[in-house]
Amino acid sequence: MGTALGVALVVVAAVLLVRVYGVPGMSDVRATVDAAGPWAPLAFLALQAGLTVTPIPRTVFTLVAGALFGWAVGMVLTLVATTLAAVIAFAIVRATGGRLVERYARGRLLVWVRLRLDHHGLLAVTSLRLVPAVPFAALNYLSGLSTVRFWPYLLGTAIGIAPGTVAIVVLGDAVTGTPPPALVVASVVCGLIGLAGVVVAARRPIPQDVREPEPQPL
Repeated sequence: MGTALGVALVVVAAVLLVRVYGVPGMSDVRATVDAAGPWAPLAFLALQAGLTVTPIPRTVFTLVAGALFGWAVGMVLTLVATTLAAVIAFAIVRATGGRLVERYARGRLLVWVRLRLDHHGLLAVTSLRLVPAVPFAALNYLSGLSTVRFWPYLLGTAIGIAPGTVAIVVLGDAVTGTPPPALVVASVVCGLIGLAGVVVAARRPIPQDVREPEPQPL
């Protein structure tokens, strides 16, 4: 009840501010960001990296980065922040022995993904990162629970997030205009490549002495 009331108050306050002061144009917003100097991109990087360790979708930050900083700076900020968030989440799960998330990773599909991460680390991480439908935070947590080594995880993450991130940042930069159709094509192609990689990982054999554990009730 208290949370709902707090959200309602924030929404009402936002509506009132818009009615009184109006909605600032994108050029005004960018001018304010530029006036803040180097603190603006650093603050944005820290905010995105910190918040997307949790299951908050990163797409919003990626779009905003392009809109606020332009495609070049926005791309660098988002790639660094996303990779940093992935590393932090992975490290937290490993440091805690998976106690915080393991109870939520017992569904049949999650067990299947975890086994592929265990035995096809770099290929599995890269392929899954390329598929837009795979939740960013969930894959971070599952990777931490798996036996995938850190460097293949880091490399697979950096490679896998790059194409989709670049496309969304450029879209954010073009938010006031018409985004080029090539962006849509690029996103679809990246998704198909990722799915192909998942299929390859799925078809690769798992060692005979490894059994897929049955999903456990929560």
